[in-house]
Amino acid sequence: MRSEWFEVWAPEAKRVDLHLRDRRVPMTRKDPEPADGPGGGWWRVEAPAAPGDRYGFSVDEGPVRPDPRARRLPEGPGRPGAVIDDPAAWTWHRPWEGRDLPGAVLYELHVGTFTDSGTFDAAIEHLPELAELGITHVQLMPVCSFPGRHGWGYDGVAPWAVHEPYGGPDGLRRLVDAAHGHGLGVVLDVVHNHLGPWGNFLAGFGPYFTDRYHTPWGWAVNLDGPGSDEVRDYFIGSALAFLRDYRLDGLRLDAVHALADNRAEHFLAELSRRVDGLSAELGRPLFLIAESDRNDPGTVTPRAAGGLGLDGQWNDDFHHALHTALTGEEQGYYADFAHAPIAALATTLTDGFLHAGGWSSFRGRRHGAPLDRDAVPGYRLVGYSQTHDQIGNRARGDRLAASLTDAQLACGAALVLCGPMTPMLFMGEEWGARTPWQYFTDHPDPDLAEAVRTGRRREFASHGWTESEIPDPQDPATRDRSCLRRPERPEENRLLGWYRRLLALRHEHLPVDRPLAAVSVEYDEAARWLVLRNPPLTVAVNLSDSAVEVPLPGVGEEAGTPRVLAATFGDLGIPEPDGRLALPPHSAVVLGTD
Repeated sequence: MRSEWFEVWAPEAKRVDLHLRDRRVPMTRKDPEPADGPGGGWWRVEAPAAPGDRYGFSVDEGPVRPDPRARRLPEGPGRPGAVIDDPAAWTWHRPWEGRDLPGAVLYELHVGTFTDSGTFDAAIEHLPELAELGITHVQLMPVCSFPGRHGWGYDGVAPWAVHEPYGGPDGLRRLVDAAHGHGLGVVLDVVHNHLGPWGNFLAGFGPYFTDRYHTPWGWAVNLDGPGSDEVRDYFIGSALAFLRDYRLDGLRLDAVHALADNRAEHFLAELSRRVDGLSAELGRPLFLIAESDRNDPGTVTPRAAGGLGLDGQWNDDFHHALHTALTGEEQGYYADFAHAPIAALATTLTDGFLHAGGWSSFRGRRHGAPLDRDAVPGYRLVGYSQTHDQIGNRARGDRLAASLTDAQLACGAALVLCGPMTPMLFMGEEWGARTPWQYFTDHPDPDLAEAVRTGRRREFASHGWTESEIPDPQDPATRDRSCLRRPERPEENRLLGWYRRLLALRHEHLPVDRPLAAVSVEYDEAARWLVLRNPPLTVAVNLSDSAVEVPLPGVGEEAGTPRVLAATFGDLGIPEPDGRLALPPHSAVVLGTD
């Protein structure tokens, strides 16, 4: 049995005890009282311990709570942590030099529903399929410890630990190692803007939260008040630990608009700076992708130019425009895109944001600011037709495939996969999965479970849904319905073949790093066609119920004669000499120049 140092930050405590196995060991304050300087408020003690030993801390003789920085919680949130082996001692079997964001194709994957088993090891079996498809990075939804067995993961309460039912820390390492063996990078979705309501005992240790700000999910994290140096380091430290100890390639940062911070160096800029430092230390690229609804160009502007220095961000404006153009939906935030969906789609393809300082009827105010098309590379925006949010936050969790034909889905895929942005797929969309992806939880607290159930039904009742139509999040069947059902004969799945072909064209032809200004679009709102010029590829789509003829920019000019590289489910012919192409209803064609 080796000797271990145990440390915990509790700046206001008069006494802190380590509870290790069946012993209570008094801890010693590292700094003089009061904790009025940098790094103050830490308690520590050295004690003999072995991997697997359970431990926790009590503050001022209160109840035993898990270590806020526990790397493993075998019995879940709120229960004692376990001593672990040195992460640096893990044996990696595949060498890995990293895989950066430029040129990436992301695949958003929820471990708990990607397979029936819902584990890291079960997911490993399907990694070869993703590599063959043309995916470059698996983007895991949150895997930090959360209540119960099944859930989305956004109500986690232990940012340093890995969800045990998925396979714990070792399971995650096995998955990452296997992914790297197939040439796949791994990105992890992390939540820094709030913690879940159950098993969250951080407030008993120190000022981790503040009532000066509010979030839709509960207490706001204290990023700029007294004690915030250590709070920021708590979350940044967990991010760095996952990147370093699990060999991750990047992080997706959940809802960064909810990170309230008035300090001179914003939390995100500090995180970006320290991730860059870790990248230099490790000698491999690391990147950060934000989820933000602010449409703020500063999110992806380098720190040296006054921005936050993040590498990319999700582009919901593109999603909303594409969704509205494909489905005709106009409720909620789709209203801003529905009056001219083809024009909105064209704007997002060329300018990134539709809301770039103009009026947003959904928000009742002006919103966003314009991106510099000459300076911002397209890869800094992540484009998609579906995500966990845009499916799971619908009343029934229905995918696009539930209401659209394969031909319509193929049109959307052509614009995502051959467009200027970093493409992202939501698991199963490549074969047109029709299994819903619904909101499910497994809260052990019956009062919290009932509050979630009631709140979900009340939310959708205001939009005209009846209570019986809203799946019960706590019903195990809700999670089971959300598990993927793969095609029995994938070789016969036309949509899957289309995705493979488009991704092959993307990897073969499209540059990985160039500005949005290189892209141009022509369209006809009334006729519902659009032609995207993303040299050397041209994508023509007809979203109408009628055949149309579309012009092809560059025919007969220096750009050369275009030839059909891919067409939806059959040959659509060749462009006419006058530079026009006939498109059947709901069809798409990708052309290239010799």
